[in-house]
Amino acid sequence: MRRSQGYAYQPLGQNPGPSGSGGAHSSHDALEEENERMADELKGKIGALKSLTIDIGNEVRYQDKLLRGIDEDMDRTGGFMSNTISRVVRLGKGGHRNYMCYMFLFVMFVFFILFLILKLR
Repeated sequence: MRRSQGYAYQPLGQNPGPSGSGGAHSSHDALEEENERMADELKGKIGALKSLTIDIGNEVRYQDKLLRGIDEDMDRTGGFMSNTISRVVRLGKGGHRNYMCYMFLFVMFVFFILFLILKLR
């Protein structure tokens, strides 16, 4: 990344130019400052990632709570439906065939009324 910006790396033991050891010390200080700046940037990114992971965890817990609620609702609905179906079967097994005929006529009447309502809109 540095080389693409024109940065020429030189080891600390070598003098960068004819100016003596002062140039090596100043380049060392510049590298230290750059390292500290990059460390601060990294700390900021780590903090952002930490915040993001906390938000993701909160969202997962919220979604899990919603899914558990939906699961409980589905269980209750399934129990309600099985009770209703067992009542209808018990009604059908009875000796009274007229009840099933009345139920069929009632359902047809409701569908006819719904059809008229939707058609007249």
